Amino acid sequence: MQVRLTTLCENAAGEIGFTGEWGLSILVEAGGEAVLLDAGFSDSIMRNALAGGVDLGKVSKIVISHGHMDHTGGLRLLLQVMRKKVDIYAHPEMWGGKYARISQPGSKDTSYRYVGVPFCREELEGLGASFIFTKEPVWLNDYVVTTGEVPMVTSFEKVDDNMYVRDGDSFLPDTMPDDQSLIVKTDKGLVVVLGCAHRGMVNTMLHAQKITGTEKIHAVVGGTHLIRAGEQQLRETIAALRKMGVEKIGVSHCTGLPAASVLAREFGDRFFFNNAGSVVEL
Repeated sequence: MQVRLTTLCENAAGEIGFTGEWGLSILVEAGGEAVLLDAGFSDSIMRNALAGGVDLGKVSKIVISHGHMDHTGGLRLLLQVMRKKVDIYAHPEMWGGKYARISQPGSKDTSYRYVGVPFCREELEGLGASFIFTKEPVWLNDYVVTTGEVPMVTSFEKVDDNMYVRDGDSFLPDTMPDDQSLIVKTDKGLVVVLGCAHRGMVNTMLHAQKITGTEKIHAVVGGTHLIRAGEQQLRETIAALRKMGVEKIGVSHCTGLPAASVLAREFGDRFFFNNAGSVVEL
């Protein structure tokens, strides 16, 4: 079975005529179905779909990797364009009051900036969204499954300490329980499609193996959240990727150029940048 991944939103444009925008959206076509992982930050998903000749009307299901606006900001426009009822799979904490802590250099002052979903649930439902909230993995067809909530297993992966949720007048650390990814089962092994991997790229891959009962991971594509990773985390991550036999690794969004350069050096022609306009067949 062939898997086709088309990236409709990413920080940088990888092809002429496409638009780069901070965020992520990847169309996953497998098993005769088109599943969209995330909707980007604003309207780039529409512009890039037009540039790439992608019919968004064929999208049958949407999966939200987590409740940050750079992955959900395009939802309203997407639903307006699709003009049909569509199931959207997400963790219940997608709607948590999500904030980022902002510290000013040279100052002890701290502020919090809202980074959550920029729309209310009722507005999106009025446009055709049918939300299915669950913490558990969901099989979308015979080949594609969500990870659901990802357990924190490794010793070297942590959730960023600048993520918070608002509880009344207080701000509490956000452990990002809503972070999830997509898994596709193929004859070559698993294809793991990451949204942001806030709870750890390797944690996500280990969970994918457990859900599917498949050890071999053929490819990992998407946001690895290695942008703040230190040397030890990078070493441990590379060791895990090698142990799992990953043959393709395409990085996006929250990977960061320093981490990407290390991965490129380590994996050579198995590595690629997955940008807006990228089409990958696996």
